[in-house]
Amino acid sequence: MSVASLDDLRRAGEALTVDVARALHRAHAGLASGADLAPIYARHADAVSPAALEVALGAFAESEASTTTPHDDAARSARLLAEWEVEAQTGRALASIDEREIAWEHAAVVTTPDGRRVEYSGVAQAIANATDRAERLALDEARATLVARDLAPLRRERIARERDATESLGLGAYVDAFVRLTGIDVRALAADCDALLRDTAAMWDDVLPTFARRRLGVPAAELTRADVLALFRAPEFDPFFPGGAMVATVRTQVDAMGVDPSAGGRAILDVGERPGKRARAFCAPVRVPDEVYLVLRPQGGAGDWRTLLHELGHTLHFAYTRADLPFEFRWAGDATVTEGYAMLFDHLLHDPGWLLRYTDLGRARTAEFRRAMAFEELHFLRRYAAKLRYELALYEGGLSWDALADLYVTTLGAATGVRYREADALVDVDPRFYAARYLRAWQLQAALTGTLRERFDEDWWRNPRAGPFVVTELWGEGQRERGDELALRVAGIPLSFAPVVRSVEAVLA
Repeated sequence: MSVASLDDLRRAGEALTVDVARALHRAHAGLASGADLAPIYARHADAVSPAALEVALGAFAESEASTTTPHDDAARSARLLAEWEVEAQTGRALASIDEREIAWEHAAVVTTPDGRRVEYSGVAQAIANATDRAERLALDEARATLVARDLAPLRRERIARERDATESLGLGAYVDAFVRLTGIDVRALAADCDALLRDTAAMWDDVLPTFARRRLGVPAAELTRADVLALFRAPEFDPFFPGGAMVATVRTQVDAMGVDPSAGGRAILDVGERPGKRARAFCAPVRVPDEVYLVLRPQGGAGDWRTLLHELGHTLHFAYTRADLPFEFRWAGDATVTEGYAMLFDHLLHDPGWLLRYTDLGRARTAEFRRAMAFEELHFLRRYAAKLRYELALYEGGLSWDALADLYVTTLGAATGVRYREADALVDVDPRFYAARYLRAWQLQAALTGTLRERFDEDWWRNPRAGPFVVTELWGEGQRERGDELALRVAGIPLSFAPVVRSVEAVLA
């Protein structure tokens, strides 16, 4: 079928997206040994044809020149379809290398000098659970050696090819094309991140040594990334977050707020152990809203509960998206929105009322746990702020690969006080500035949490009137709006780090 109109593009785009999503879900869930992406793009060649690109970019150019508001749904559709088409074009160019990386991750094994062998997919968990520092440093050294030899070259090739493929489409340099297509000014956001790092520096310098000394017995100045994995593992809280009660407890809470946690069978939970299952949990919206998977490989403790809540926020968002919305509002759009919903749910582990009701922590341990969560939150805020600044330099292309490795270590080290490895400079990168989506999602969840508390009280998460509002006013709209538009519509405020920082300060002060 030749793509001659936006409706043609919607039909072709959805067919391609479903097949790619299904292949990636099966590969990362351990249901298949790899993902044959190149044949999928070949089968759906009409969706990534020159004609499809012309239709998408033509409509986008017309919407940019129009006098109508950019928040008009027709203008939104044109922008989202153009953004989707550009990502699909680059996805086709990257299909073979993505296949190679997925196959490598399935087969790779980390081997330490003493002969210990750990699947690459499980090495982060092994490092986090290692109570002996020498053991976790040896594991991380072996991991970094493997990454530098095999994975980093793949990622370097992917980043270069992605940048070249995007810039070949006539939208300008990579960063400029991203800003134009998404409406997200990543340079302005990076400036806000610089301010965040300055404003929270004293607080971070105050709490990091205390946590490092008390939990690990390691001076803050000696912390490595491997130590940080163990630092946040916090096994002392494991008895209060039992794996066997996790799913039932979360289902009970979601049901209490007036929402069916299975979304009528459309939300499918896969939370068991399986060989080949990716260690990093994920939501796989295979057919929106009819078939959405939550995939989690248990690692133990509160981290599993937080991860389940985070991915459930994604899963219910897609499973409750209105079926009558066009393809681009159900599938494409600003991932700030779905990440905001995910953080809205995972931040329930910061809520004292939720913790007292759904866990056996008790008041004293609840205060201790919330402080630990605020410490971890501050770390990730600072880490992602630094990541965005680093990734801007990476995608702007003005530095050599060797210089980028040094910049990565110094930039993230300065923000976190932790020693990073040069081997990870091209591995610790999420494509298309996904770090910006996470950062904006922190801001969005703060805005949404404030609104839900105002409308439905502090315990909105068990108010049966809250669920229908969330389904209708939030999840049901898919990703029709950008995160900043959603914050203004629902909360009446712009996205900002200020409420995020205030919530952290209130606990850590």
